[in-house]
Amino acid sequence: MCARVLLTGWFSFLEGEATAGDVLALRRVEEVLRREGIDYDVAWSAGFRPSALHLDEVRPPAYTHLVFVCGPLHGPRVEELHQRFAHCVRIAVGTSVLDPEDPAVSGFHQVLARDAPAAEPGPDLAAHAPVEPATPVVGVILTYGQQEYGARRRHAEAAEELTGWLKEKDCACLELETRLDSSDWRLCATPGQVQSVLARMDLVVTDRLHGLVLALRGGVPALAVDPVSGGAKLTAQAEACGWPALVPVDRLSTRRLDHWWHWCLTSGRVAARQVRREFLEDPESDSAAGLVAALSERPETAGTRGGQVDRGTTPSPGGGR
Repeated sequence: MCARVLLTGWFSFLEGEATAGDVLALRRVEEVLRREGIDYDVAWSAGFRPSALHLDEVRPPAYTHLVFVCGPLHGPRVEELHQRFAHCVRIAVGTSVLDPEDPAVSGFHQVLARDAPAAEPGPDLAAHAPVEPATPVVGVILTYGQQEYGARRRHAEAAEELTGWLKEKDCACLELETRLDSSDWRLCATPGQVQSVLARMDLVVTDRLHGLVLALRGGVPALAVDPVSGGAKLTAQAEACGWPALVPVDRLSTRRLDHWWHWCLTSGRVAARQVRREFLEDPESDSAAGLVAALSERPETAGTRGGQVDRGTTPSPGGGR
């Protein structure tokens, strides 16, 4: 009779978890079985892969062998496999053994452990797994605040649309925060730390003004969504920087996001580096340039100006970009 193998692991249990290491270990085992022409199926957790084959749907008589891949051998869920697949040859591979006498361990016909008491450890299966293609690393900087915009606020809608769209992208997303905090290890304490993180991104997706500016300051393309109906400071800043990859929340759509995603990861890389050069070459183009003149005014003269706002009196980066 030809062998038919069911591959299981902690990634198979509904209350278990699928770690990157577990899945890479599985890929290594799959690679070996395919090379040897051995037929197999993989049982996945319904919580991780809803449309895949799930452990509770499996017909045990259809298999001759059960293989448990990676992770520690312990607990009632592993023991249940021995009972449910009692007719199968049961093998554990790339696993950790805490107690050889544990029924979860002793129920296997063979245990090819990565570590076990009084045994020499071996490399984890993930170390030799097939190389996976690199994906874009995307920093995501969102805000749910900005109450000052009142009824024009559509921040929740923008965030929901963006995060739902990102979930379908083949990319590594990192939720980032521009807020500094010297007491919380999860947050950066200095602007330099924030810039160091952003410099390692391939793309920044943001609905924050400083998410856009700090990305471009590091030469990293930004896909910006202005979350204020009618446009506000983010739209204005994109215009000031000459940056085209901005989507107004009033026109937010998957098609537009996909368009600017592709542009940012291709032509946008060069464009972002150009904006960075302009920032560095023309530091006097911002409103700080007018500060010295404003400070030179006498109090009695300044008082007559009544909060006048000067517009367009200084050039934007790149000579009016």
